[in-house]
Amino acid sequence: MGGHDHWKPYFSYQQCPHARCNEHLLRELKFLWEEDGQVWARQMSDLLLELHRRRRQHGEFNERQFKRARHRYRNGVRRGRYRHPRRAPGQGRCAQSKAANLLDRLEDFHWSILAFLGDGRVPFTNNQAEQDIRMIKVRPKISGCFRTLRGTRIFCRLRSYLSTCRKQGRNLWLALQSAVRGAPFIPSAPHAGP
Repeated sequence: MGGHDHWKPYFSYQQCPHARCNEHLLRELKFLWEEDGQVWARQMSDLLLELHRRRRQHGEFNERQFKRARHRYRNGVRRGRYRHPRRAPGQGRCAQSKAANLLDRLEDFHWSILAFLGDGRVPFTNNQAEQDIRMIKVRPKISGCFRTLRGTRIFCRLRSYLSTCRKQGRNLWLALQSAVRGAPFIPSAPHAGP
């Protein structure tokens, strides 16, 4: 189970619970703090990072810890709502500020944002997954399109190999040299239980 960037159509998929990739959320909060001086946004960012550190150090939150964290989270949202109240029903479709839109999501989807606290399978961020696929989109923007399907496949195989080596703590230069010599690094399969 991983998080996503809150693209609305994802939520129409009902076969699984949803978790938010908090890296996206931190970027939005950072923008509101740095560009608009929204103090509540910095406080919310600090709270999420603190909860993430505690989760990494001490494991999943029990029910009492989760309720306390959710209470602090809701207080952070209330601070933001003081400056950006929720639009009342029937006010039409007037544009809201970025801060108000973010606060709507923080309020309405708090379970998916805080999912990482109570379920060890949910990462705080899925940013690594995004980084793995980002280059396939960035490369054509920088260098133009791929000229052949063969070239595309070679690029993808190299990126995949290097990503695996990086995750396994391998020196990328040595891993490339080994691959060229015909002896690429191949990670061992995880061991099954006892």
